[in-house]
Amino acid sequence: MEERQKQPNFAFRVLIFKDGKVLLGKNLGAFAPGKFGPPGGHLEYRESFADCLKRETAEECGVTIDNIKFHSIVNIMEGTGPYHNIHVMFTADWKSGEPKVLEPEKCESWDWYDLNNLPTSLFKNIELSLKNWQNPKNCFDLEK
Repeated sequence: MEERQKQPNFAFRVLIFKDGKVLLGKNLGAFAPGKFGPPGGHLEYRESFADCLKRETAEECGVTIDNIKFHSIVNIMEGTGPYHNIHVMFTADWKSGEPKVLEPEKCESWDWYDLNNLPTSLFKNIELSLKNWQNPKNCFDLEK
């Protein structure tokens, strides 16, 4: 096993909401292929959390967001292979843009899903986050 795989991987993920729906993509990567999850990625040097989420969302699916709030941190060890991911979860509102696949090697599709009719194959951290996202006491504003 490579040294990098022996250490947890930190990723930032953002649940984007529009008209009672959440944006989810079908994963094609090595970690949990076929599972649905939100846009996200890795923080660049000297980048704010909000700027990271805005950049990653634009790069992955062409959507712009605002009203970004910290939601939770989830320790995930699901998926295939020796993966250990720590997901820092955020919520945001859709601002503009129609979702499209901009990284076809990582994601098969992007769609808006009704909160009462979600895909059955969600990442575990997304299931946990969606159960609790509506409680405003659980979210902290990053841009105010």
